[in-house]
Amino acid sequence: MRYRSVFAWTLAAAAALAAAPPAAPAERANCPRLSGSWYGDNRAHLQQVIDDRGTCAGHPGSHPVAAFDWDNTVTKNDVTDATLAWALRHDKILRPATWKATSEWLTDAADTALTAACGTGVPMGAPLPTATDTRCTDEIFEIREHGKTMGGAPAFAGDWNHRRTVPQYAWVPQLFAGHTVAELTSYARRARAEVLAAPVGSTRTLGTHTVPAYVRYYDQQRELIRTLQRAGFDVYIVSAGSEPVTEVWSRGVGIDARHTIAIRSVLDRYGRITTRNQGCGDVPASRGEAIPYIDGKRCWINQEIYGVRGAAAWQRQDRGRRPALAAGDADTDVTFVGDATGAHLVLNRNKGELMCRAYDDADGRWLINPMFIEPLPRERELYPCSTSAYNEPDGGGGPVRRPDGSIVPDQKDTVF
Repeated sequence: MRYRSVFAWTLAAAAALAAAPPAAPAERANCPRLSGSWYGDNRAHLQQVIDDRGTCAGHPGSHPVAAFDWDNTVTKNDVTDATLAWALRHDKILRPATWKATSEWLTDAADTALTAACGTGVPMGAPLPTATDTRCTDEIFEIREHGKTMGGAPAFAGDWNHRRTVPQYAWVPQLFAGHTVAELTSYARRARAEVLAAPVGSTRTLGTHTVPAYVRYYDQQRELIRTLQRAGFDVYIVSAGSEPVTEVWSRGVGIDARHTIAIRSVLDRYGRITTRNQGCGDVPASRGEAIPYIDGKRCWINQEIYGVRGAAAWQRQDRGRRPALAAGDADTDVTFVGDATGAHLVLNRNKGELMCRAYDDADGRWLINPMFIEPLPRERELYPCSTSAYNEPDGGGGPVRRPDGSIVPDQKDTVF
């Protein structure tokens, strides 16, 4: 594994916490201080977690964990989509043997649509001319964005656990099959330079799709990560994007590759990306059955950070093997953000299950913040927490339940 386990640190921290007296007020005054503009009392609550859990609390052997989603949590806009958009505009997608081979859930309708749009004139393994062939670009991006063909047919079908994966997320790394990690990294770097230079709010046309042309690091999140690191926290990124792409971006907030967890492609013997992804827990390598998505993010955190193996990696761990702070913006983050023991930081993007948990605030530790750039307006009066906001494993919706089994009532959207 590329990541060292913090289980041993956690045991040492627990012993230190039991033996050491609380830090005196004078000592806490020297703790790293969080700056920046935050909604309401959020900065004070985050500072309290930093003061209570970090080394400045008088426990120098402790290494508490903080875990952040990436896209729209640390940055405004999606960096994997930005890289895919750049690749499509620069003919970097290689023609697969068959489109069906890219995903085990790709439908016949999607295979037919992609074959018709992208053609068969390019040899297998050669670049598709997506910079000029807007039909091909449109079909690929529509499937990625909406899980449908341009004609409206479902692009993915079959059985998968909807709390462990979503085929259109897993499909993006699969589209880069045949490239090396170094090549994909170089595309991500060039895309990063381009979108950071583009004005905030700008868009571009990709085929017939209008997509964001810019990405920005959130200054507040960059400062929070820096402050946590200065206070002795091990800060990790846990993303449902492509890992080489996310690694390029995470360096910009001082997080190295060892602390960046995302979709990990299986490489062939020549070091090229394949359509298979590494597995988690008791799920072996597959074509995307266990990516860092909803419960999958918990599994990857448990496995890669805390060294939990097998089926147990899907289960909530005891307090000593859970992040002190976790941050996210979407339903894909709800499980690991809910696992945090000190603070659950949520950026409001109107995502039902996550916002139901956040507004219910069952443990008094949920912090809701509007998006720092171009915040979204209120989408609805109430979230349907009592009926349909929960993402069921079969893809349906159900009531959101607290740990004791009680149903969360519908919640009013108030922070936006």
